[in-house]
Formats: sequence, C-alpha cells, structure tokens
Amino acid sequence: MAAEGTRSEKFLLLPKSETDFDRVRLAIAVSAAIIDGRATAADLRRQVARFVEKFKAERGFEPGLAVVLVGDDPASSIYVRSKAKRTREIGMVSYERRLPFATEQSQLLAHVRELNAHEGVHGILVQLPLPPHIDSGAVINSIDPSKDVDGFHISNAGLLATGQKGMVPCTPLGCKMLLRRQLGDLSGAEAVVLGRSNIVGKPMANLLLAENCTVTLAHSRTRDLKTVCRRADILVVAVGRPKFVKGDWIKFGATVVDVGINRISAPEPGKEKSKIVGDVDFDDAVQAAGAITPVPGGVGPMTIACLLSNTLTAAFRKEGLAEPQVLL
Repeated sequence: MAAEGTRSEKFLLLPKSETDFDRVRLAIAVSAAIIDGRATAADLRRQVARFVEKFKAERGFEPGLAVVLVGDDPASSIYVRSKAKRTREIGMVSYERRLPFATEQSQLLAHVRELNAHEGVHGILVQLPLPPHIDSGAVINSIDPSKDVDGFHISNAGLLATGQKGMVPCTPLGCKMLLRRQLGDLSGAEAVVLGRSNIVGKPMANLLLAENCTVTLAHSRTRDLKTVCRRADILVVAVGRPKFVKGDWIKFGATVVDVGINRISAPEPGKEKSKIVGDVDFDDAVQAAGAITPVPGGVGPMTIACLLSNTLTAAFRKEGLAEPQVLL
C-alpha cells in the first residue's frame, strides 16, 4: 500500500505536454510528499538489531563488519567513523583497518585475504576512492563475494543482472526500499534511471526490472534527455551534477529519487559557506513531483542502513540460517 500523504494516485499519467505542465503547476499550488529516508533508515536499523540479537542467541557470537580505509581523505574518514558507530549501535562487531596512503596494492590485497579468512568477519568493505596507484577493480574483486557487502564484486554484479541471489549494492537497494515503501507494488511503472555507473545506475536498473518496471537507463549521450525523463512514473537521478534535473523534466505526480550529494557555495551571506544539494533542483521539482527524496535526509541514510542489512544477510547465509526478511 502506498504511504500516506502522497498527492496523487500511484502513477499519474497526465499532463503529457510542457504546456499542460505549466498550466497545472500554476493552477495547483501543492508540494510533493517528502520521502523521509532518515525515518526509514532508522526503522531498518531497528529491524536489523532485532535479528542480530536472534543471531547471537542461536550462534553465540555477533556478526562482524570490516571496513578498510587507505589514506586520510577527510570525507572518507568521516564516513568510515559513521559506519563503525552504526555497526556497534545495532550490536555487531566493527573491525577497522586504517592504512597509510602509500600502502602498496599487494599489501592491501594481503589485508583483504586475511579478512576473507577471518571467521568473525561476515562483511568486508574497502572504502572508495582508493589512491590512484591502486587498481580498485582488482581490490574489489579480491573480496570473497559472500562477504562483499557493497555488492561491487563482478560475481555479485552478474548475479543481480541475471536475476539471481547475491549481494546487492547498498545505495540502489536503499532506493528500492524507499520506492516500495512509498508506492507499494511497482509493477508496470515506467522507470527512468538517469546515470549509468556500476555503483548506482546499472544495479538500480536491474532492481527495477526485477520489480517488473519498464526501465530506461539514460545518460549523458541520451538524445532529448528532458523528454525521456518526462515519461517516467519513477525517476532515479544519479549523475553527480548539482540541481541538474529541473521541475519541467518531471511528469506531474511522478516519484523522484535523488541520489546525488553535491557541495556547493551557499549564496546567502552570513550563513554557512557551503551547502549540500542533490542532482535534482528540489525547490523546482517539488512543485511537479508526487513524491521526492530530499538531500540531505533521503537516500544517504539508507546507504549505511542497507550496508548493515547486507552484513546481517551475509552472516545468516554463512551460518546456514533462514535469511532475515527486513523492511521490504
């Protein structure tokens, strides 16, 4: 069932033209329902915590998540600390390996091999980006696929693309959860994913296909991109360009998921020097969309929550337990 507070029916088909859009937009001064990623992420973490207790009761130990950070990038350091904090909060064991920027690829691969063999580690994440002298693909593909809780290993990518069970990348998984919670059944929806990265765009398209959506994967070379986006009942945007998608790119009543996180200069004097915005022009889009994720507070909190959920799933699979059914 769709969430309360939505402005429209599940998939509103009109208006189809830009003239219709402008007329409706002026005539109906309402805003989109805001999809609260923080609340959904908190709900997911609570569910994961309950299953962690069940796992410990049955096996006598807690699931473990290992995070490897190479270098001292400030944003990555903050993100790793946040992951470790959330891991401990739900009762899992947090393993951290912080390596210097000059770490050789062979040394990093040795650390990954150790973690692959570690019985107490059920999930492994190597924080990206890595220093330029290290081949990220080689490192990611050295992780045991069953412990690859980021879902980036080529084996997990292939399993997802062919509709088989593997580890699913956290950000697309979080987007799917938000969409399911907002709209219920997604079958038959026309979905456009804007952005074709291996981390978000491609796995997101595969997840929506598995939900029986009709999916278009659009990108920088797509012709008449605005028109393509305006077809979408569901629009997922992950292009890394601040406020790229405007309100007139969005079909009236569509559901918009903004994956972008961009720091830009704040125009107002006397306030913060910068602010975080998404890939969608929120103030413009909110007048057209039926529901939309804010930035911050939308997709971002779901990524870490889904990382914990993936670690839980990996632990249950390793121990031969029935997989936990969390959230959706």
